Amino acid sequence: MLYFLGIWSFGFIILFKKTNLLQLVGILQIKSYEKVKEFLNEEHVGRISTIDENGYPQIIPMNFVFLNDTVYMHSHTKGEKIENLKRNDKAGFEVDRELEFLPSYFEDPTDASLADTLYISVVIKGAAMLVEDREEKTLALNGLMKKYQPEGRYDPIQPDMRVLDAVAVIKITPKILNGKYKIGQNLSPPARLDLAEKILKKNSPTAKETLTIMGFEITDQQLKMIDEPAW
Repeated sequence: MLYFLGIWSFGFIILFKKTNLLQLVGILQIKSYEKVKEFLNEEHVGRISTIDENGYPQIIPMNFVFLNDTVYMHSHTKGEKIENLKRNDKAGFEVDRELEFLPSYFEDPTDASLADTLYISVVIKGAAMLVEDREEKTLALNGLMKKYQPEGRYDPIQPDMRVLDAVAVIKITPKILNGKYKIGQNLSPPARLDLAEKILKKNSPTAKETLTIMGFEITDQQLKMIDEPAW
């Protein structure tokens, strides 16, 4: 599996010397394919990008499941994205999660350029097609049900059901897969702890989840690093 890293930002641009930027890019790259799969399995919305008849990208949010190293989505049997991928099978797929916005005053009382964001993102480029094989179509639809309705309470879809003719299943086979994350792994341990304490004090709705992802445990409002955020 090939990984090529792009820059994903949510806020302000900070200019670095080229060598420093390249070092930062390497640190932010997700190197574990298992972590990529784990992230994709947790997220409920991804965005497919196809090329329309005028050459413009069309981006649509979709439910999806990542099975057997492939992205599957269900869709109506007709629509612009269906026509797009029939005409041109090149497609993109993107999933992201904003973990925590870091206000500029975490670093400086007045310098707005120091605002930042902690995040996870995966970008896929590959070939998109409609699934015609009924066994594969059934696998994808049941995979979607298992992901979005894990409590069960439904009868699994079978290949001979008529419902398979009423729904389209799109699959994207990745050719390039980029994963990037920023959860404090680019900081020294003291600086990471300082950031974590500021996040805990700000106490946003996502603060505790973010701190867990960063590798911290909260006990009696105290923070303890229990895991290195190396993906």
